[in-house]
Amino acid sequence: MFGISDILRAIVADLHIFAAILAAIYLLAFVCAVREIMNSRTSQGSIAWILALALLPIPTALLYLVFGWKAFDDYATDRIRNGRAARPLRAKDLALIDRDTSDEWPVQVKVSEVPFLNGNEVEVLVDGHATFDSIFEGIERARKYLLVQFYIVRDDRLGQELAERLIARAKAGVKVYLLYDDVGSTGMPKRYRRELREAGVRVAGFNQRHKFLRVYGPTRINYRNHRKIVVVDGEHAWVGGHNVGVEYLGEDPRFGRWRDTHVRVSGPAALGCALLFREDWEWATGEALPADPPETVATPGDQSVLVMGSGPADKLEECAIAFTDIIGRARERIWIVSPYFVPDTDIRTALYAAKLRGVDVRVMLPNEPDHKLVWLASIAHADAMIEHGVSIYRYQDGFLHQKVVLMDDEIATIGSVNFDNRSFAINFEITLWFADRKTIDAVEAMLLEDFENCREVGLDEVKSRPLAMRFLTQAARLLSPVL
Repeated sequence: MFGISDILRAIVADLHIFAAILAAIYLLAFVCAVREIMNSRTSQGSIAWILALALLPIPTALLYLVFGWKAFDDYATDRIRNGRAARPLRAKDLALIDRDTSDEWPVQVKVSEVPFLNGNEVEVLVDGHATFDSIFEGIERARKYLLVQFYIVRDDRLGQELAERLIARAKAGVKVYLLYDDVGSTGMPKRYRRELREAGVRVAGFNQRHKFLRVYGPTRINYRNHRKIVVVDGEHAWVGGHNVGVEYLGEDPRFGRWRDTHVRVSGPAALGCALLFREDWEWATGEALPADPPETVATPGDQSVLVMGSGPADKLEECAIAFTDIIGRARERIWIVSPYFVPDTDIRTALYAAKLRGVDVRVMLPNEPDHKLVWLASIAHADAMIEHGVSIYRYQDGFLHQKVVLMDDEIATIGSVNFDNRSFAINFEITLWFADRKTIDAVEAMLLEDFENCREVGLDEVKSRPLAMRFLTQAARLLSPVL
């Protein structure tokens, strides 16, 4: 039977444990605050974190570990070891540099750490069937190696077809690598990976060996690899907005048509895509893949392409710098197409300034949401754009998911980057930049057709939004930095 003294001893012991836990949390909050000060990118975000850590260490310290603490120094080291800084020299040795275009776009070249490369053939692929028909045809032609990377890989009809094709090439002696994101592909069953591995396909989740960034099992909440890359033999590459799932073929009744854009590049730019894959693979597995370029590189076309990889391992927000630059240089038009439009202050300011210069500033967005919170924040930002004279278009013919930018008749981009802070600063992304008139004309024709399937949002619609809707959109906007 317990007496009063026993109860008091138990309470004191529990208090000691409680005090130790509390002290550990305060110490963790202090460490997080110091790290935020030392690695701050924006004063607003850092001040918010520091105040929250000081005033409410529980649960802010734990949230900071998930959303605020970046641990990608070793990724940057891997990138240096893989020779990103030496890429211009290698391209020079191969006599592939487009010097005139590289001189015309110095910001993009310096951000990417690579020049524009000549000798490419470029094909713009509209929607899922054209994209996967082209990718699967390329996979069939693979003779040496296949590098396949997607944010989402589903175990549905399209995912099974991809697996069957990769298994067939692996059995034919081709070296096949599949890299997926742990968050995007959370629903991928172990059976799917096991069948691929048993057939000789190398399969890896992007964060499988980095325990610190995990929250449970293989799932990583904040830092994601959003790239979509397929490379065949270092000669052909596919990049864009599509993932592997039947909804990207327009077969999900919830969305109907899935409007998306990919691009195939054949030529030297494919090697740039391959090197980005190698950096990601080394981070994911610790295994360094051979990165030496071949002695000769096929040049099947005359189009110039720059391959830009970006992500949280960058010392500066290089993706935002590159896009802010072209907005600032626009003199006739800047057309932006993105499913998620949550721009930061610099992008908003650049767009407003472009409009004041008389530039045709258009932003094309989906009419219906796939992620409600991001959609609400996007409405708040889009409404502010309209109030400043920027034209906002809502796509009506299905769900819009493409990530495309067109500036004047000078440059166009296709890739995986959305116009939000997540793509600009948190996710690993890829963008292909095109400065040749042939690709620019193709992108222009594609977007003009898309605008025909849009409705323009007017100022009257903005002003007539119900008070509850305005409150929800503005509340969602407060979360812009992490959406």
